[in-house]
Amino acid sequence: MTQSTFGIIGLGTMGRNLALNIESHGFPVAVWNLETEWTDAFLRDHAQQKFAGTRSLQELIGALERPRRLMMMIPAGAPVDQMIGQLTPLLERGDILVDGGNSYFEDTRRREAAMRGNGLDFVGCGVSGGEEGARFGPSLMPGGSDHAWERLRAVLEAIAAKTEAGPCVTHVGSDGAGHFVKMVHNGIEYGDMQLIAEVYDVLHRGLGLSTPEVGAIFDGWNRGPLESFLVELTAHVCRVMDPETNQPLVDVILDKAGQKGTGRWTAQVALELGVSIPTIGAALDGRVLSSMKDERVAAAARFGAADTKAPFASQDRARVISDLRDALHAARICSYAQGMALIAAGAAQYKWTIDLSEIGRIWKGGCIIRAKLLDPVRQAFKKKPDLINLLMDATVGAEAQRAQQGWRRAVSAAALAGIPVPALGASLAYFDSYHTARLPQNLTQAQRDAFGAHKFERVERPGFIHADWGMTQGS
Repeated sequence: MTQSTFGIIGLGTMGRNLALNIESHGFPVAVWNLETEWTDAFLRDHAQQKFAGTRSLQELIGALERPRRLMMMIPAGAPVDQMIGQLTPLLERGDILVDGGNSYFEDTRRREAAMRGNGLDFVGCGVSGGEEGARFGPSLMPGGSDHAWERLRAVLEAIAAKTEAGPCVTHVGSDGAGHFVKMVHNGIEYGDMQLIAEVYDVLHRGLGLSTPEVGAIFDGWNRGPLESFLVELTAHVCRVMDPETNQPLVDVILDKAGQKGTGRWTAQVALELGVSIPTIGAALDGRVLSSMKDERVAAAARFGAADTKAPFASQDRARVISDLRDALHAARICSYAQGMALIAAGAAQYKWTIDLSEIGRIWKGGCIIRAKLLDPVRQAFKKKPDLINLLMDATVGAEAQRAQQGWRRAVSAAALAGIPVPALGASLAYFDSYHTARLPQNLTQAQRDAFGAHKFERVERPGFIHADWGMTQGS
């Protein structure tokens, strides 16, 4: 039997489609799944293609050419450790095992170190693009050693999405760098989705537009600076009708959103590294609050419903729509700025060499946050690799500054209407705080020293001191 050049472990939606993608680019693939009936069905469905079905891990390892390359597409957490435990005795020095799931990057660092000690290469690879991306071209974010990247490069570049800037894959950095970048990607995705949802809410409840009318506005915006997969997707889903009620399908969906680990991890890591990510944090809060449906319904009865349309009654509709477009554009810039700052902080902390312009490039296609905005993001870090914050780039910063008046009007109007826009507002506060030379934390420091003797620095000289505030200290 001809040996396969690549192995896939796990034939769920993502694993199955990645296997099809790899095989379609000329690489015979050996597949294994815990439920053997899944393997049998997959082989029946693709009998004319170069797939080798295996019924045990031993058979899978035997079906691969050496040094072996195989990818796990299985749930993150304990299943990955269990699979590594089963595979390690079967693999040989120089073999490469890739984890393509959404694993926590610290777990990836631990696993990479352990397998390296056994002479094996372990690669944590972020995969973005969902089912369609996996099948026809995802954005890929592999970490791991230089040697592993060179062995994987031909396959990963072949299956990745393509743009005018090349295949949407790069060697992100060593050990857990790939999964760290994928985590931040998902955090930006959370923020972007929340920003879009808030704008939809103001258009729908504030201006009184129907859901299909909102979709038409997003469709128009997708032909300008806001062009992106998520704006295009929003325009589409707002026009889909529910066959049961003949109403827009969006209107009959319960307003409770869930979350997986990556968004929460992004917020936790940002706190640990001292990086401000308020847009992403607001998106997480938005999902948590949305899950409190019963409480919100009770509170609505207690406090009364706001007249969301009244504050917009006398306003020019076209200007409100224009302001919302500017608000979304500027807030999205802030979300990317926060994400890139977090990646830079992670690289510094873990001694990764991460090229932020390359991250902008590989996110241009395949992934969920692909957007026209990534062109100036990429150029900003290409011109100045050590750019301290995306807002400090002349081109990108000018875009945020140009949009700020409409942004302020949009957030103010929503507040007056009682329509929550936590991510739009948090992004604006981030922008204002970032370019404020003197913030009120001088008072915060005075309070801390007065109640807890935590000390402070004076403006005119270095060094921490404690003052006598003439009051009893607390703790």
